[in-house]
Amino acid sequence: MSEVKNILLVGVGGQGTILASKVLSEGLVEAGYDVKMSEIHGMSQRGGNVSTQIRYGKKVYSPIVGKGEADVIVAFEKMEALRWIEYLRHNGKMVVNDFEIPSVPILMGKAEYPEGILEELSEKASVLVIKAAEIAENLGNSKAMNIVLLGALVKAMNVDGVDWKKAIENNVKKGFEELNLKAFDAGYKL
Repeated sequence: MSEVKNILLVGVGGQGTILASKVLSEGLVEAGYDVKMSEIHGMSQRGGNVSTQIRYGKKVYSPIVGKGEADVIVAFEKMEALRWIEYLRHNGKMVVNDFEIPSVPILMGKAEYPEGILEELSEKASVLVIKAAEIAENLGNSKAMNIVLLGALVKAMNVDGVDWKKAIENNVKKGFEELNLKAFDAGYKL
């Protein structure tokens, strides 16, 4: 692979965006790619946004994905998908979790959660909508939605020669390996 691919994962603090990015990066390194990852998680513990940029290919010089450069954006929350869509490349793809986390202004009653986000996204890009929280809840824990989304992303990327089971086991908390492996498989099958 000579050309560099750009992946952007975006969400809200506590959704496991960084964990999913670490698993993805480890798997891509195992597949023989040069991988660069950058994470921004400022006020993530207070419900702020979290973004991770991953670039991989034969040789990668920078971890930064500019506007209009992302091949794929995985949004762990709908409003974050809308916020980051300008980073998507023409003909890029979005994987969007059909999940809402109200921001502080919404919680305070000073704003309303926007309606029609999925429709607006679908008008601008190729979008795969996943109810990852629902899938993870059916597996036993809604917090595994990040790994459901990771499974869907990996399937879309079509990267061969990776032991994703090992990458997951190396990165998730002990005792949660089986749940996360099931979550990955559920996302992959989408």
